[in-house]
Amino acid sequence: MAATGETQPAKHQEVGHKSLLQSDALYQYILETSVYPREPQSMKELREITAKHPWNLMTTSADEGQFLNMLLKLINAKNTMEIGVYTGYSLLSTALALPEDGKILALDINRENYEIGLPIIEKAGVAHKIDFKEGPALPLLDQMVNDVKFHGSFDFIFVDADKDNYLNYHKRLIDLVKIGGVIGYDNTLWNGSLVAPPDAPLRKYVRYYRDFVLELNKALAVDPRVEICQLPVGDGITLCRRIS
Repeated sequence: MAATGETQPAKHQEVGHKSLLQSDALYQYILETSVYPREPQSMKELREITAKHPWNLMTTSADEGQFLNMLLKLINAKNTMEIGVYTGYSLLSTALALPEDGKILALDINRENYEIGLPIIEKAGVAHKIDFKEGPALPLLDQMVNDVKFHGSFDFIFVDADKDNYLNYHKRLIDLVKIGGVIGYDNTLWNGSLVAPPDAPLRKYVRYYRDFVLELNKALAVDPRVEICQLPVGDGITLCRRIS
């Protein structure tokens, strides 16, 4: 209760407060009604372990994890890529959605974080689907772009990494995803800061990456090679379906 006697809205429990909904109570309702009851035990366990990590703000939210899992099933994805893994919550969501012979090329600069979630991924029986490579993604992507066997070979690519390189990733990934395949860019509404006035009090990292996200959104909006759909799930996700 507030000092005035008014009831305060309940705060939701999702790590990192990644919902753009104005009502915390409404987001908590979504989590408790539709997300947590359907969340696989392995994903719940990884979410709870990740919540204790000092960088937990980097994790994919539970509702977005559920969305990705459903999306992958709807498009019958089999060969996928993920750039930016952290502890592997979205990676596990993807692995659980793929068929038994599905594959994920997982790229991240920090193997130590990935190994936090690896025992849970192994226990879930999906580690064999994952090919984890440690290091910057761009050099590997350049190698793949220069090898025609990788052109159009991916059904789905999820990017949740360094925002200042999103456009650099897009320039390469457009060749690697198949026509009809989907690239998903995470954090494209960037804490809601994209419409904040210039003098708004923003956290330093939010302000730094804001212009890069704005630049990406403008570029995707006029890219004739893709159809796009930007959704206010998590911190915003833009889906790009390659059409040419």
